[in-house]
Amino acid sequence: MVQVKFESIKGIKPHEWIIRFLFGGAVCVLAGLMSKGFGPEIGGLFLAFPAIFPASASLVESHEKQHKAKAGIDGTQRGHTVAGIDAAGASIGCIGLAGFALLCWLCLPRLAPLAVFALATLAWLILSVAFWWLRKTRLLRTRRPTAQHAFRPS
Repeated sequence: MVQVKFESIKGIKPHEWIIRFLFGGAVCVLAGLMSKGFGPEIGGLFLAFPAIFPASASLVESHEKQHKAKAGIDGTQRGHTVAGIDAAGASIGCIGLAGFALLCWLCLPRLAPLAVFALATLAWLILSVAFWWLRKTRLLRTRRPTAQHAFRPS
């Protein structure tokens, strides 16, 4: 279930905020360099990258492992699972962002910027919610091999 937990922000250490800031800044600088070297269309593609995702995924995994370790459990598998769920959410967000970018690219030369921004924002919202719903209802989930179909060496 999607929910907001503001109390989880308290558990983030200052060095983790710095790591996220540096990753985000590095991605933005990379996008700027790509724009300068190859044009704004290519640079814009790099802006669609979720800037803090690499740092976020590793920190989510680390936090989950620490949480399980406090209970005396090896949390490695759980950490991987939680980071994977985080990655799925980031992917869905990127689909919405790609729709936003496509609408801006197609409509900005023809329509007023404010109207394009409003339309593109609506497209982002619709795409993101639609793909989240499809994944939630298991229509987009990948199938995991069952025990009887799993690879077994002979």
